[in-house]
Amino acid sequence: MHAFWHRYRTDPSAPPAREARRDVVRRVLLPAVVLWCVVVGLGLLITGPLGNLEGEYAVNDWFVQQRTPPVDTVTTVLSAIGQTEFLIGACVLAIALVWWRTRRWWYAVIPGLAVTVQAAIFLSASLVVGRERPDVEHLDHVPPTSSFPSGHTGAAAAFYLTLAMQAQQIERPVLRRVVTVLCVLVPVAVAVARVYRGLHSVSDVVVGFLNGATCAVLAWNYVRRTPS
Repeated sequence: MHAFWHRYRTDPSAPPAREARRDVVRRVLLPAVVLWCVVVGLGLLITGPLGNLEGEYAVNDWFVQQRTPPVDTVTTVLSAIGQTEFLIGACVLAIALVWWRTRRWWYAVIPGLAVTVQAAIFLSASLVVGRERPDVEHLDHVPPTSSFPSGHTGAAAAFYLTLAMQAQQIERPVLRRVVTVLCVLVPVAVAVARVYRGLHSVSDVVVGFLNGATCAVLAWNYVRRTPS
């Protein structure tokens, strides 16, 4: 596991652009096809034989009963953290900062790669599955995509978990641990906020998180490294 987390430290060499493109296809895009099949398969299973998991509606109703103005405000912010517009800007900023600090383009692009692949899987899978939103009051504008999987949760997981991986390069132990924990907690908080605000069922955010987390791992591992 140590070699996995520190693969860009043990081998800081720049990959040839042609080799990097080939690695993206073999080590990210091809596995992403398998991931897409898993996500779509789970979605069709939930909306088909499992009867749309009707028991989940009780969870959504429970969250509706817990709503208060202060929590509404907090979840508004958390939900916004997972929005496409916010994450695009955050991704560009993160890539620019990491590139500037490290001078390693192959390392800096990892968050962008993770978010892009996650978005492609989420958008196409939601079109195929077409699950309806929970039948409760929605506190946010309902996007045109279907409920399954959660795009907000997936995008947040893909982005912040890659940042958590990059945070392992921080030298100060206390700062490294704090940044890592925060980056892991953010997508979890986004998932809870989306259920609280009535936009998703629990299975939507769980699969969305798994989608984003898997894309983060694929992006982190996209280029071959030779540990010294």
